[in-house]
Amino acid sequence: MKGLRFALLLLALAAPIAPAQAGQSVSLILNWTPAADHSPFYYAKSQGWYQKAGIDLSIEVGKGSGVSSLKVGSGGAPFGISDLATMLVARSKGADAVALMSIYANTGQTFYWLKSYGVNGPKDFAGRKIGNPPGDASRVMWPAFAKAAGLAPDSVSFVNVGPTAKSAALKGRIVEIISDFYNSHDIKLREFGSDLGSLNWKDIGLNSYGNSLIVNGAFLEKNPKLSEDFVRITQKAYAACVADFEPCLKALLDQVTGLDREEQLLQWGRIKYLMADEFTTTKALGWIDEGRMRKDYDLVQTYLGIEKPFAVESSFTSRLLDPAVKMDASKIEK
Repeated sequence: MKGLRFALLLLALAAPIAPAQAGQSVSLILNWTPAADHSPFYYAKSQGWYQKAGIDLSIEVGKGSGVSSLKVGSGGAPFGISDLATMLVARSKGADAVALMSIYANTGQTFYWLKSYGVNGPKDFAGRKIGNPPGDASRVMWPAFAKAAGLAPDSVSFVNVGPTAKSAALKGRIVEIISDFYNSHDIKLREFGSDLGSLNWKDIGLNSYGNSLIVNGAFLEKNPKLSEDFVRITQKAYAACVADFEPCLKALLDQVTGLDREEQLLQWGRIKYLMADEFTTTKALGWIDEGRMRKDYDLVQTYLGIEKPFAVESSFTSRLLDPAVKMDASKIEK
């Protein structure tokens, strides 16, 4: 009997020790297909940062901010990336979504066209076809742009064009205007040269917060520590990529097929510009300012309407951010 006990003890000692608690499965739905602006998630995942915090992260390809904000707001995914104005629209319709960290402190929404099509600015948009997917933030927010530009909301027609087919649709004149993020600006310049025309929404007075990390409100309330860990790891990852993009680019290209290395490098240069404002450089990388959020709420209310009014402070929080991690403005290319 003693021999049997001893043998069982040896077997127990030799067996691998199971972790005290397996990582909690957590999904993140992106706003679009993976690209340079999502690379910090892939980098942090490749480094095991989420795993070390007990987070088993899966990343889901998105189909627009409208889709991601609704999926997070309905509890279909705990975390997501969404244009904040689009999230406010969804929240006014009952979506339980809360913003935790800005990625684009400045709006990335930009319209592109070819001058050879007779388009030289918003005054020439009327009667034209704009190409983008149904869930695209610029399509959701089009009434705001139209009013700011002095256009009738129904003066243009939208054509469903996938994220990766926008430039081809413009080149083939399937559409005469496309919407896209400012981070792809250099890629379009390289393709279309001096024939390219563009307007960032900021230049027409619409600088709402762009892509941001959002969370399901009920999930946040139930999992405050996990949510804080997720935010701080993500914030740390973005700071690391600002400091040195090469490891982040490698992680992205290792995990996502079909991306062009040079294009992603060009995109990241523009993304760093979009990430920087007076708050992300002084308070914390990802900081969401209450004053700016109130302006965004007013913009949505004025141009789109708030179906069910809510207190704007309930739609975001910056308290989970690490104030020691700030956006390094010296890394922005002039």
